[in-house]
Amino acid sequence: MKLALMYELPVPRPWAVDSAYNAFENALLQIELADRLGFHSVWTVEHHFLDEYSFSSAPGVFYGAIAARTENIRIGHGVRLLPFPYNHPVRAAEAAATVDILSKGRLEFGTGRSGTRREIEGFGISPPDTRPMWEEALEVIVGSWTEEEFSHDGEFFTLPPRGVVPKPMQQPHPPIWGASSSADSHEIIGQKGLGLLSFSVAVPPEALIKRIGRYRDGQENMKPVGKFVNNRIATFAQAHCAETTAQAHDDSREAFPWYIQTSLNQIAELGAWQEGTNLGSYEYARKLLGGMELSDLTFDYLVRNETVLCGDPDHFVSMCRRYEAVGVDILLLLVQSYNIPHEKVMRSIELIGTEVMPKLA
Repeated sequence: MKLALMYELPVPRPWAVDSAYNAFENALLQIELADRLGFHSVWTVEHHFLDEYSFSSAPGVFYGAIAARTENIRIGHGVRLLPFPYNHPVRAAEAAATVDILSKGRLEFGTGRSGTRREIEGFGISPPDTRPMWEEALEVIVGSWTEEEFSHDGEFFTLPPRGVVPKPMQQPHPPIWGASSSADSHEIIGQKGLGLLSFSVAVPPEALIKRIGRYRDGQENMKPVGKFVNNRIATFAQAHCAETTAQAHDDSREAFPWYIQTSLNQIAELGAWQEGTNLGSYEYARKLLGGMELSDLTFDYLVRNETVLCGDPDHFVSMCRRYEAVGVDILLLLVQSYNIPHEKVMRSIELIGTEVMPKLA
């Protein structure tokens, strides 16, 4: 199993004029270190309008900086939102190909369809359209990358015969992934021959077994949308490593529950809205959590139920082996959940790279 970094790029308030700059620069320094240490990849989200939670609204621009400052680490969209007007598929294809060229063939192209209610409403997208838009956009992107002249006449997108440039460096195209937080979508991603980004939150490694099974079930009826099958599985978890487990807990005690509660609140708000229920977001969150309150997701709960990696290097090795045992190929470590100081994040990455990864290898 390979280890990677994952970023939401949070910027805690109060904001100063250089707050965003510091967040981006610190992340780049962390990624440079991960590159030197041999991490497989770095992934960032695409989010809009989410205040402190995520400043990663233009990931393609950020990837240009990563490409210029690293040599080997692969660069992953985690994910590029494909419904329009988030991104037109031709523009998504052009931007991704440019990153692939600038990085000398290091792009991993993760795709997704929803975002949050705040984002969907902000861009005027109809929720029932997000899945068919995502499916059609995938066809346009693959055609744009692989055909000298490509045309398309679909339900959502029309393109007269055009040569889309540039083409990506990786041939026939970069690996394509699909993101999912629902069991049904895991199966659809398998049917399309995409790599799986299983973004399930607040669960231990073994909770992924059934969802990975649904993905493999989908692969039995595969109709690949790309020119080759990407059958790898990736998932993510909050992570912080220190010399001692007690120190790791002290460093993460505020950041970990803040991130998970904020994430699930966004998911619950979207779910209640999409289903047209009379439930508010917190009531819907209790439904998702089997009766639990969001406030029950304390740091002690997350650690006790082994939903995060937080401890010394030996703890990390043990947890990583559990993820590997259930079938995960790439574990995306969310190392900057909220307000963990940059210096401690750097030390965490260093410990993972020097004391964890060699044992996994």
